[in-house]
Amino acid sequence: MFCKTSDNLNIYYEVHGNEQAAETIVFLNGLSQSTIAWMLTLPYFKKEYKIVLIDFIFQGKSDKTGEWRNFDQHAKDLLSVLDALNIQKSVIAGLSYGSMVAQHFTVNYPTRVSKLLLMATFANKTPYYEAIELSWWRALEFGGYNLMLDIMLPTVLSERYFSNPLMPIDLMKQARQETQDDKQSLFKLMRATKERPDYRPELKKITVPTLVIQGEKDMLLPVHLADEVTKAIPNAQLKVIPNAGHTLNLEAVPQMCALISDFIKR
Repeated sequence: MFCKTSDNLNIYYEVHGNEQAAETIVFLNGLSQSTIAWMLTLPYFKKEYKIVLIDFIFQGKSDKTGEWRNFDQHAKDLLSVLDALNIQKSVIAGLSYGSMVAQHFTVNYPTRVSKLLLMATFANKTPYYEAIELSWWRALEFGGYNLMLDIMLPTVLSERYFSNPLMPIDLMKQARQETQDDKQSLFKLMRATKERPDYRPELKKITVPTLVIQGEKDMLLPVHLADEVTKAIPNAQLKVIPNAGHTLNLEAVPQMCALISDFIKR
């Protein structure tokens, strides 16, 4: 389904699970993901919760026209979807890029969030992160998404995943290329992260219960960056999944979902 953003673009969303449920969970994608990325997660929650998935503008089935958007604009787009569905309050769960949208949404629209889940997250950059960011940017610039994936995957998947992949690496590359094949759209998405200042001071405004979930072997965003987020948000908790990398909704689904379920019910 589609609805209009405040600037009249089409944003794609899906509704799954128990539509009569009292509680709604909104799952927000990583950078080069789409709503498909949550298919392994849905079975854990579809009986008890209403679930909303969206493709950000420049992702998946959403419009890919217009200028780049910062995270406040992405958060405003999320608000448009929730307003269209008449959802006044929900659990917001974002992974990586989606976790930054979740941070900004919770700061900007605090009354619309019941609980906040930040997975594979960060709020400030380090020189190490900026070096990885530059390598992705250059790969996309000179070799397209195919080369970017070759460089990206070893930093977003753990060594254990490569030894025993749930989905063969070549098949994963093919699936991602099919859902995110627009080079300029990726540049627009990546620019939001590139231009984002240190957001830790803003996180102090968050008052809803917050859980941060990070993979122990996340090379892109090491655990100490998640710890910075946890310290910045009053009363937030940090849980680390052993041996997991960055893409938790692919390689650590049971562990991630158990933590989410326990947190929501608690």
